[in-house]
Amino acid sequence: MLDGSPLIFLASVAIISISGVLMPGPVFAATVAEGYRDPRAGIAVAEGHALVEIPLIILIFVGFDTVLSNAGIIAAVGILGGAVLLSMAIDMLRSRQVIVSGEAPSGKPFRQGIITTITNPYWMLWWATIGAALVASAAQFRSLMLPAFISVHIMCDVGWLYLIGRIMHGSRKVWNVRWHHLLIVASGVITGFFALYFILSGIAVLAA
Repeated sequence: MLDGSPLIFLASVAIISISGVLMPGPVFAATVAEGYRDPRAGIAVAEGHALVEIPLIILIFVGFDTVLSNAGIIAAVGILGGAVLLSMAIDMLRSRQVIVSGEAPSGKPFRQGIITTITNPYWMLWWATIGAALVASAAQFRSLMLPAFISVHIMCDVGWLYLIGRIMHGSRKVWNVRWHHLLIVASGVITGFFALYFILSGIAVLAA
């Protein structure tokens, strides 16, 4: 692949990126919860996600991936990030009436995109392994490939999250208030599940 066409390489980046973004997680849950109210929530979440991800890709390009793969760092991000996500899940459950009424403050999807990204240790682990391998492959095509690599990867995130947000917003007419409450509860429970999983995984790493 490294000796092939840059277009073939970028196509492989798109395929691998899509396979990663399709995995459910806190970013997905945030998009589902916010998409009901705002048809562009997926884009806002993706923008917050990209604000964290683009600098990380650049850092990996200059050799930061060895730091990200450190077990202690992964454990710390898991425990602290899990605590933040757990707080977010609790707030989502407590504030579901405000969310359903459409009175949630503007800009919240963008902030959730940042928070659910930076507190996810498995997002960091993905970039320290699969992502780092892709960036290393991009480097073989020289630094001019880096902007194209970032663009392809980010557009996969934007496209998927925008689609999820639009689907949730477009189907809102079939959701009555009770079902919308249940949707918010489900999103909060999913976020809480990942929070507890991250915390317990981090503790397990420290105990090993």
